[in-house]
Amino acid sequence: MAADTQISGLYGLLTEFESPSVLVQAAAQVRDAGYRNWDVHTPFPIHGMDEAMGIRGTQLPFVVLAGGLIGLGLATLMQWWMNAVDYPFVISGKPLFGIPANIPVMFELTVLFSAFAAFFGMWGLNGMPKWHHPLFANRRFLRATQDRFFIVIEARDPRFRLHETSAFLASLGGSEVEEVKESAED
Repeated sequence: MAADTQISGLYGLLTEFESPSVLVQAAAQVRDAGYRNWDVHTPFPIHGMDEAMGIRGTQLPFVVLAGGLIGLGLATLMQWWMNAVDYPFVISGKPLFGIPANIPVMFELTVLFSAFAAFFGMWGLNGMPKWHHPLFANRRFLRATQDRFFIVIEARDPRFRLHETSAFLASLGGSEVEEVKESAED
């Protein structure tokens, strides 16, 4: 960030749109301009927004798969240890460890660990918990859940320059560009 544009306590710049179609076009322009730390806020999902923002797929399925495989491996190891090593007990000449008898526990631990991985993985990938977000203190942003659409470019973005970014956002067709402070006291 250039020294002349750095403002202490600035979270970013917010611009408001009245139409979803204009917002999708503006999001594509922000993506094409090379900004990386920005977001779009809408009161409902908008078809085509992921493509316009250039959002890649999530890593969560891989986290869930890893959790499930860990659960499966742990269940298999646990039952093998308990039945074949720690307390071997021969019943009617059956083997000390057999897969068919252990499938229910293996299934249950696979599902349990997958569920934990999904829950905590989603929190982790979303950077949660966030106790405060600077946008919540912005009066204009209160309408984000009703009937307005917003683009926010964060000041931490490498391409962010206060005056240039403000002029760029103004050229996108939004109603007004507004500075968002890190805290309400600033």
